[in-house]
Amino acid sequence: MRAVLGKSTALLTEIWLPILTVVAWWTLSSKSTSLYFPPLSRIISKLGEVVTTRFASDILPSLQNLAAGLCISVILGVICGLALGLLPPLYTAFQPLLEFMRAIPGVALLPVALFMFGIGSDMKVAIIVFGAFWPVLMNTIDGIRGIDILVKDVSRSYNIRRRDHLTRIVLPAAAPQIIAGIRISVSLGVILIVASEYVASTEGIGYIELQSARQYYMDVMWAALLLLGVLGYLLNVLFRVVEHRLLRWHRGLRGTDQGGTK
Repeated sequence: MRAVLGKSTALLTEIWLPILTVVAWWTLSSKSTSLYFPPLSRIISKLGEVVTTRFASDILPSLQNLAAGLCISVILGVICGLALGLLPPLYTAFQPLLEFMRAIPGVALLPVALFMFGIGSDMKVAIIVFGAFWPVLMNTIDGIRGIDILVKDVSRSYNIRRRDHLTRIVLPAAAPQIIAGIRISVSLGVILIVASEYVASTEGIGYIELQSARQYYMDVMWAALLLLGVLGYLLNVLFRVVEHRLLRWHRGLRGTDQGGTK
């Protein structure tokens, strides 16, 4: 009973402000006659229309490019992070280049990506990969380098095989920080997919927003913005569920440690 009550309280704590915001927006905009700030009721109506009529032509391509870019960036980030985290001399050699490259915003590479990949999906995926790669990489490196030296000494003393050392000690120990990096990358991916669809694009959620603004269909533009917010929130909720399952052991360990120190 206490667990159910706690979950209900947590849910109410999370949703009360969004509900209040929607109610206030709906009320204050209900009699709006402004071209630039239409009523929320009309925006939601247009949102339903966009989802039903343009899902396959615009929303689905954005989701596919986002998924492809995030998958590639996570795989590359973890692999490269493992190599740099486990080999300090390699990390020292690459550190200046890494700091230089990650300081460049992904959006700044749009002209380069257009030149290299053209105006198709490859360009958009490449922009997402470049921008979302760095949080995964740096968090993986930090997670591995932050493993307790005693753990490494014990592994070495028992002559644990490299594969077991990697899969049973290194990756689980670095998993919390790797997951944190992936969460940042998901948010960056949403931003970058929209930015990439602003330039030389003929499909996507960003394309809907930009074209609607150019044609003064402000209700459709606001609907696209609302869709992006809902998409970002749903991705965050989905990622929290995955994180909860993957790091259940970590929270249990922390709870045990905290209980033991009391």
